[in-house]
Amino acid sequence: MLNFGLGFLALIIILVVASIRILREYERGVVFLLGRFQAVMGPGLIIVIPGIQQMVRVDLRLIVLDVPSQDVISRDNVSVKVNAVVYFRVVDPQLAIIQVANFMEATSQLAQTTLRSVLGKHELDEMLAERDKLNVDIQTILDQQTDAWGIKVANVEIKHVDLNESMVRAIAQQAEAERARRSKIIHAEGELQASEKLLEAANMLSQRAEAMQLRYLQTLTQIAGDKTTTIVFPLPMDVVGPIMEAAKKLKG
Repeated sequence: MLNFGLGFLALIIILVVASIRILREYERGVVFLLGRFQAVMGPGLIIVIPGIQQMVRVDLRLIVLDVPSQDVISRDNVSVKVNAVVYFRVVDPQLAIIQVANFMEATSQLAQTTLRSVLGKHELDEMLAERDKLNVDIQTILDQQTDAWGIKVANVEIKHVDLNESMVRAIAQQAEAERARRSKIIHAEGELQASEKLLEAANMLSQRAEAMQLRYLQTLTQIAGDKTTTIVFPLPMDVVGPIMEAAKKLKG
């Protein structure tokens, strides 16, 4: 009888120890009673009756999901490889366990298909230049579709857009041509502004004869600075005329 009592006590102790669950602050336990959902419990000490109740642990921390590289054909028929990272967390443990068999795998597959679908609607230039907008579009779609699973998608980041070598060379040539075009436009605009200023100066000099003479003398001063240069220039008639008349009077 004593042995039976000790055995029964040991069985009770084993059952008590086996029924104890400790959940951390970031964990919740989805408890089922005879296969039916009972409650979401935790954190702290939880008692689960073996054989009658079952508990599934759910982590509520932010999960970082790496989306494998996907082959994407852009709207302008350019084939690229794109990978991304998704940040999400479980906000409703009951839905995350009951509504989907494996919420991690389901979210990963949904992120891959959404990535291909969204990027396929845009051209290559938009993929390269408007990543922030594309990230928001993908995050919004994922968040809407995973809401029924009790999952909140916090952020999506496109990491790499890989191009083949021929496309890289084509983009480099396009960028070089664009730089050459801008350079020519800037040079042409400079020539236009210079010609406008020269026209204004010519109009001003033509209205004032003394200004023309001063400019003439200034030019002579500048070119006379180099002593190794022989300069031949015409004299204005208003300067030569008085000298010739004076010479004629002397001869007369």
